[in-house]
Amino acid sequence: MTPPTKLGTDQILDALVTEGLGHLFMVPGGLIDPFLPALTRQEKIKPIIAAHEGGAVYMADGYARASGRFGAALGIGGPGACNMATAVAAAKTDGSPVLVMTGEVPLDLEDRGAFQDASQATLDDTAVMAPLTRLSKTVATANNLNHWFRHALTTMWAQPRGPVHLSLTHDALVGESAADYAQVSGFFAQAQPLDAEAAETALKLLANRDGSKIAVLAGAGVEHDAAAARLKEIAERWSIPVATTLRAKGVFPEDHTLSLGVFGYAGTCHATAAILGGELDCLLVLGSGFNERDTMHWTVRAHSKALMIHVNTDMEELTANGDMGHVVPGSCHAFLDLVHERAAEIAPALTATQSRRREWLVGIKANPRLYDVENLSRASAPIHPATAIAALRKALPRDGIVLVDSGAHRAFAGHYWTAYEPRTYISATNLGPMGWAVPAAVGVQCARPDRRVAVITGDGCMQMHGIEVQTAARYQLPIVYVVINNSALGNVWLRARQYGALPAELTSIPDHDWAAFARALGAQGFTVRNPADLESTLQTALAARTTALVDVKANKNCPTPVYDFSAGARAWSYHE
Repeated sequence: MTPPTKLGTDQILDALVTEGLGHLFMVPGGLIDPFLPALTRQEKIKPIIAAHEGGAVYMADGYARASGRFGAALGIGGPGACNMATAVAAAKTDGSPVLVMTGEVPLDLEDRGAFQDASQATLDDTAVMAPLTRLSKTVATANNLNHWFRHALTTMWAQPRGPVHLSLTHDALVGESAADYAQVSGFFAQAQPLDAEAAETALKLLANRDGSKIAVLAGAGVEHDAAAARLKEIAERWSIPVATTLRAKGVFPEDHTLSLGVFGYAGTCHATAAILGGELDCLLVLGSGFNERDTMHWTVRAHSKALMIHVNTDMEELTANGDMGHVVPGSCHAFLDLVHERAAEIAPALTATQSRRREWLVGIKANPRLYDVENLSRASAPIHPATAIAALRKALPRDGIVLVDSGAHRAFAGHYWTAYEPRTYISATNLGPMGWAVPAAVGVQCARPDRRVAVITGDGCMQMHGIEVQTAARYQLPIVYVVINNSALGNVWLRARQYGALPAELTSIPDHDWAAFARALGAQGFTVRNPADLESTLQTALAARTTALVDVKANKNCPTPVYDFSAGARAWSYHE
């Protein structure tokens, strides 16, 4: 008996369903026309049509970050693939698992002048995507589609995680094959690699510590490895204070008595005092590559004499930064599970010093946690960005998800926002493309329809990807966009103004009516000029239960709360 066959498009859509996806983010075009009838046959995948291919990838990225699964994006090759490039790069730098698929001309038309031919014989989309992804390959026929699809997902999930790209020829989409698809994600669900010897040494170092002042710096690896609950359990058991990187904000509840808040860029006074105050004996770094913003501009090693124990799956990140102390290659979850299982071995040392550690933390917390707290409730207009952020935090439910875009508002949000759970403070913190959060929120809301979603963005970001507000409105997604509209490229303007009138003018933006823009796209739009109206307007926007945008007329002349980071940058030397 001949086994049943499937078209390539049906194979792909069925495989996405098997992997647990419910949405596909895409921009239609001629090279992917075969997907259109296939989508009518697959009722378990909802296509979300973006305005721009880059927006589709940002949506898939947001979907991945909010769900813990991966996101999928689809567009044409050539111009479509090139439009995706920045979004793919952002996903790679943040370790976000995204499957990017682009359509390509039939094999027999390659290099014959076919419209939008970007095959390997011409522009070669796979070469464009190769440095931006973990894997970029062409699927020539339906017969090898199953192999390359599963290989791509395997590469995407393997450490270090990141986006992958498949260029799908017309032959692969309309051809048939009888291959049976086997789920890939399940193989990685419990995959928690750990270097046993290095981990054993780390346990011995913790068990033999004479000093009481131990702290944790939790990075993105804690979120990637779903290790937040275990971290909280261990911290509570031995009263170990926890700071997070900005990328990992929320993996430890920031209202917890053991929370130090964010360390590094936009960090808290508590985190800076604990890690750089000179008293720290041991710093356990979980899942941070120790990049510029995670380390106060690389000054941690120079200013802290504490023993450092690093746990990370990505050795490329750590080996780039010289002597890191003791390094444990592996999963944060696996390492913390080992600490839990072998608690009896390290308990004597950690229990004996527990009371002194509590006293140390009380001393740190006797001082203010945040800078310039008066900015949280300023009654003046134009509105201070911190005042707007405080109002949104009050209006959004505790389990609400906020996405923070790139600009001065990132510093204000990182410093003043309080995050309580993993995957509720989402931001592209490494490459940091402006406008990322506007479309990414669409993916987040699709992944988490049970949560309220809000975006903190700026007018400069809106100029880049603000059009994706129409995508949210088209699908009636109840996202609230808060635009900190300061008529400037905020961070750039703060630097440029010191160079004179022309640099200040070049980094200024006309005061657009973003509320009217939103209404033109099918969303509700509100404008706030008086800080006294912030809370009521935000409550109205949330109560609308549809896409809404709040245009906050903000003051651009507001220094960002990155004083410690700036001091670190001034003090740092390349040769340290």
